[in-house]
Amino acid sequence: MEESVRRPRQSVQQSLASIVLGFELIVMFLAALVAFGLKALPAPVALIGGAVLCLVIVLTLAVLRYRWGVIVGWVVQGVIVASGILVPIMFIIGALFAGMWVYAMVAGGRIDREKAAAAAQLGDETHGR
Repeated sequence: MEESVRRPRQSVQQSLASIVLGFELIVMFLAALVAFGLKALPAPVALIGGAVLCLVIVLTLAVLRYRWGVIVGWVVQGVIVASGILVPIMFIIGALFAGMWVYAMVAGGRIDREKAAAAAQLGDETHGR
């Protein structure tokens, strides 16, 4: 029989961060269309810039397991808030998503630490698989 290869489980912090980034991906795609429709930027800049930001978000989703991936996520939050310079409502939307990101990092990290402490206390060797 073939043994199945098990990947380590995603941390709660990674799971919450990926949810936030997934929703941001949709919102930023739509925001690029809004910037294009309002002529806040020339069409190629709005659409290509929005596509690049969406691509960065997708790539960030792929690297959240690394510490530097989370740092890239923080940078993405800053870029989204800064996009309010072009479309003012993005200041509010960006702040809401930044708040959700902070919650994902703080609460997710706390839950992960509590789970690790409970697993260590129980001597569970299979924790994280």
